[in-house]
Amino acid sequence: MNKHRIVIVENDEDEQFFMKEAFENSGLFDIAAIAKNGDTLLEWLEGNKGTLPDIILSDLNMPGKNGYDILEEMKADPVYAQIPVIITSTSSTKNTIDKVMSLGAAKYMAKPDTFIDYGPFVKGLYDMVQSKELEKE
Repeated sequence: MNKHRIVIVENDEDEQFFMKEAFENSGLFDIAAIAKNGDTLLEWLEGNKGTLPDIILSDLNMPGKNGYDILEEMKADPVYAQIPVIITSTSSTKNTIDKVMSLGAAKYMAKPDTFIDYGPFVKGLYDMVQSKELEKE
């Protein structure tokens, strides 16, 4: 089984807890870091250039640098531009999805309706990665 290194960017502590639990229980991913917003993600990336993650899963709406900011900064930096960024949010409006995709998101995934549904979310993400749907550019 191919495990993928992932960084999770999520400001809500409850959501962080349930995401972390689901990712760890799945055995499909190694969590490299959990960042509370784009500012802490970019700081972590700067300090870990030798061990960059395979994937970044980021919430869209956060204080500080949000998902839009992350996409813009990641795509502008050649060191980070190849890391697929998956945006997740409770909103599934077409305008939001179109905007994140136009900014370079590898994929948009709606968050589960309840925290306890992260198990299937993680499995779906893994299947997507394994199917090469998130090819690095």
